[in-house]
Amino acid sequence: MAVSQRGIKKEILALLAQAELEAVLAALARYQPEKLLNPLFSGICSGSEKTKWNAVSAMGVTVARLANQDMEAARIVMRRFMWSLNDESGGIGWGTPEALAECLACHAGLAEEYTKILVSFMREDGFYLELPALQRGLMWGIGRLAQVRPELLRTWQAPRHLLPYLASEDHIVRALAARALGLLGASEAGPAIAGLLPETASFPLYTDGRLSPVSAASLGREALAALSTSP
Repeated sequence: MAVSQRGIKKEILALLAQAELEAVLAALARYQPEKLLNPLFSGICSGSEKTKWNAVSAMGVTVARLANQDMEAARIVMRRFMWSLNDESGGIGWGTPEALAECLACHAGLAEEYTKILVSFMREDGFYLELPALQRGLMWGIGRLAQVRPELLRTWQAPRHLLPYLASEDHIVRALAARALGLLGASEAGPAIAGLLPETASFPLYTDGRLSPVSAASLGREALAALSTSP
């Protein structure tokens, strides 16, 4: 007997909460991507860090699969992300900047169309995100995309729009902005990043499918080291 959509959602949320990423992706590959979207949207806004980050990674892979089958269907997902970050949506959009960026990292076609939108969330003359918690997600997302498509971010002047975030009142926003600027080779950010080195606060950073504790100072040092080797 076919499993209902509600049953699928229950199964997937349990999987996101309990399994490691490799097992999550292997299990989700058995489903049609459109069947996974609603469970993954629930997952990215979960209060559980494991569930959230598994869902973010899975969303990127799933939407990339969808785009390969039906680009317009993938664009609808992108518009859903954008709507969830709009004040008029009535929601907060937890996990959305991260998931949107992961989709762009996973699919070149979507990145060509929507990187400018991701960058616009940094801009006060764009779709600016005011909440520091959302800015943390945005800074992570810019850094994630910078690992894969730095030239595209430079095309849309991401380094220039990142620089003000080095002066954020939120230490995680500052640290993640420094990381992104290092990945983008933004040498003009060097002095401001150096000013972050005395910071000792630590927080979990999601990279390569796992959460690991990092400090603002360590990310600042990594960014400066990256800048020192940039052409």
